[in-house]
Amino acid sequence: MRFVKLIAAKLFPISRRDLFVTAGILLCTIMVCSVVRRAGGIQGFAQPVFVLAVLLISRFTTGYLYGLISVVLSVVCVNLIFTYPYWAFNLTIAGYPLTFFVLLTVSIITCSLTAQAKEQARLLAENEREKMRANLLRSVSHDIRTPLTSIVGSTSAILENPGLSEREKRELLENTREEAQWLIRVVENLLSITRIGDEQARITKEPEAAEEVLGEAVRKFRRRFPDISVSISIPDDLLLVPMDPILIEQVLANLLENAAVHGKTTTAIHVSLQAEDGFACFSVRDNGQGLPGKNTAGLFDAAAQPRAHADGDGKRNMGLGLSVCRAIVRAHGGTIDAKNLSRGAEVYFRLPVCKEEL
Repeated sequence: MRFVKLIAAKLFPISRRDLFVTAGILLCTIMVCSVVRRAGGIQGFAQPVFVLAVLLISRFTTGYLYGLISVVLSVVCVNLIFTYPYWAFNLTIAGYPLTFFVLLTVSIITCSLTAQAKEQARLLAENEREKMRANLLRSVSHDIRTPLTSIVGSTSAILENPGLSEREKRELLENTREEAQWLIRVVENLLSITRIGDEQARITKEPEAAEEVLGEAVRKFRRRFPDISVSISIPDDLLLVPMDPILIEQVLANLLENAAVHGKTTTAIHVSLQAEDGFACFSVRDNGQGLPGKNTAGLFDAAAQPRAHADGDGKRNMGLGLSVCRAIVRAHGGTIDAKNLSRGAEVYFRLPVCKEEL
């Protein structure tokens, strides 16, 4: 009995939103058909219009319930309002029983096919999310284990060797702190991309000053990499961008860190922000060794990042950070890409700006 209820709840969910969508589409359809009839529309014109209404209702509602309701109401409306004699049921006129049977059959098939297509799309999206999670876990398994081993080794050396000099203890503690900070950033990336991949979680976007978000990311970067020069160029006018500022700041932090760590010889980074064709364009350029290879198609895919691009200990893989950047930018309705320059590399992404900024 409980299984039957679960199936019924899945196939015929009750939703106030879906009810309003169904009522709105049917009312609009009735109004359109009424205008066409008064303008001298030909007999039978209302039937395909109501089939289209059933298709739209099936597309924009969940399950089969509202599609089936719209089928019944469509047949009733066509017969009662748009078939002569008007405002009276009459299924005895030659040809009408067959016409209404065809309308009912077509509407039910349309409703069923639309609902099945939506279910298949949902299952495909769910499979993609599971695949993404599996790839992420596979990508970071070694990245997490290596710094943990280093932390255990450093702390064990301090505890088991009381005769170590203060300089040696400090070096071990600094190494431990560095590895712990790396783990924190990996965990933050994982939490962010898991949050974005979860359909129950929604990114809350509010208009934020893009200059402030960029400036905060650069400020934190300078504190961690004081030896790298960072220059900034921003527009004169305030640029408001609908975003989750914490997530976008994380994107910029990942790109800055990649430029510093994977550029290897990077000594200067230029970060720019500009408005262009209704988008806020962020760019991070460095003067390092550039991106590996000529093809950047798989650069933002964590699963496609080979271990050969990691450092000797295997823990500095850029794939996870860049895949997180892509997921966050896409969740904001933007795009991200990268390219090699004559010296160094550039990673850039675009986010839609507020309407008042267009």
